[in-house]
Amino acid sequence: MTGTLSDVSRSAAGRRPTRLGARSPTLAVLFLAACVLALGAVEIALLFSGPVDPPWQVVLFPVVGWVYLAAGVTAWLRRPSNRMGPLMVVGALAWIGAGLANTPVQSLHTVGLVVASLPLAVVIHLLLAFPSGRLRGTLSRATVVATYFVGLVLQAPRYLYDPEEAGNLLFVADRSDLADVGHWVQHGVGAIVIVITALILARRLRDVAPQQRYVLAPLYVYSIAAVLWVPASSDLEALALWDPLTRATIQLLVLAGIPVAFAAVISLGGFARTGEIDELGAWLGADEHARPELRDALADTLGDPSLELAFWDGPSAAYVDAAGNTVALPPSGSSRAAVEVSVGRRRVGAIVYDETLIADPELVRRAGRVVAAALDRERLTAELRASRERLRISRARVVAAADTERRRIAHDLHDTLQTRLVLLAVEAHGLRSDGSVPDGAAAELEAGIETAINELRELVHGLLPAVLAERGLYAAVEDLVDRMPLPIALELDSQRAPLPPPVESTGYFVVSEALTNAVKHAHAHELGLRIQRMNGELTIEVKDDGIGGASAGTGSGLRGMAERVEALDGHLSVRSPPGGGTCVLAEVPCGS
Repeated sequence: MTGTLSDVSRSAAGRRPTRLGARSPTLAVLFLAACVLALGAVEIALLFSGPVDPPWQVVLFPVVGWVYLAAGVTAWLRRPSNRMGPLMVVGALAWIGAGLANTPVQSLHTVGLVVASLPLAVVIHLLLAFPSGRLRGTLSRATVVATYFVGLVLQAPRYLYDPEEAGNLLFVADRSDLADVGHWVQHGVGAIVIVITALILARRLRDVAPQQRYVLAPLYVYSIAAVLWVPASSDLEALALWDPLTRATIQLLVLAGIPVAFAAVISLGGFARTGEIDELGAWLGADEHARPELRDALADTLGDPSLELAFWDGPSAAYVDAAGNTVALPPSGSSRAAVEVSVGRRRVGAIVYDETLIADPELVRRAGRVVAAALDRERLTAELRASRERLRISRARVVAAADTERRRIAHDLHDTLQTRLVLLAVEAHGLRSDGSVPDGAAAELEAGIETAINELRELVHGLLPAVLAERGLYAAVEDLVDRMPLPIALELDSQRAPLPPPVESTGYFVVSEALTNAVKHAHAHELGLRIQRMNGELTIEVKDDGIGGASAGTGSGLRGMAERVEALDGHLSVRSPPGGGTCVLAEVPCGS
């Protein structure tokens, strides 16, 4: 980088500049674009106000700035997290600022001299930051810092000591010797910076895929050649056959092609998604609460809205989704494909995508490498959910098995033992009637058998009320309410659709236990019971006006209710402020 845009400014008009302070970009990109357009228009008006003949060459400075602005705003709006857009907008401001060297206003002319080489520094910055807009590696960052040092600091001798620029506000003394030394130092250091930049770009070309290399190579070669063209065309005497205006015009047009080249590269299919994959670094660096979900970030980056994530669950040796449910990767030959993601040698998940939208699986692999750590973090969450799901399924099986066994025992007691006791009672009555057994002994036998039948009936009812097994939850609840010693306001679901047996058993257990607790411990005067089925969920609410103070964490009854409800993936809550009554609310999934 050589700082020779000051030569371009001088040869284009040989006149004084103006100052236009580059404003820092705001969040309103369109407003910023309008401001930059306005600045360029003001500069053009100032250029035409002076005695420039012909003026169109110097007008190229703001026009080139507008070319950078158009490319930058387009990139910024399409990819807000990509910094290439803001960098090109900075380049637009740099070009407009450099053009101020041709304006008749002395203060603006001074500013134009100060930033005359800044556009070349921005071009080097764009090259090293492509495609994400972020500098990668210490060498790239140091090179860009050196570039701006060359463009701003080493530019100082030109406007401090060059007698041709004696009219600017910062001119110190007529020291052409110091100006010449500064000129060659700037050229020499700038040349070193350009060589280092070329080496960095060559190394990057070596490391990318072949199809990307064919796209990147012309961009890098053209941009480096364009940057070199400015000092070469200004300093080589062999080109002195061109008049200064023509040479300056060619320099500006060559440099104006750089943002056009960037836009052309981005539009090529083989490289279109590479910069967007690099944007995932911005996603990882964003605030956890502000950034999008990992799946959404990957889908947006890769351009596949159907993209899905699968997480490797070690205990089950299978893939699971975010909810912990087991999923299978798509088979070969289908329109879907999967790329596994690993951290080191440890498998953490897979990215499932549409092959018709993403033809190159290497893009998906690159994205997976970028987000591997984040995917591993989400895998742990999915593994935890899978473990909870396995625990829930296991508990549900235990509850279902217990209910099945309870129904079997109740059925056996009712249909076998109780029937035998009834037959024995009939035989005892017959013995008493025909006088085979003394009346006292027969009466005692009948009473004992009747007591055994009643106790057995209560035992069967405790295991599984007959009305629950025969007529369902709602009828069983009505029967239970009728036997309660306190008045109960009952509200049941109007449709009374059949429920799965485990849900009916759990629901009856919750109602029975909550009503019993209210009668025994709450010292309540009135109770309320509501059972509602809506959106695939059974809601049971039991209220009383008692003394309150109950908690789901205390008491075997409430703990038992919570365990039964949670075993079916439900939720039990207890609201019981002291002196404010108790409300037990159970929500149990029951299907559609």
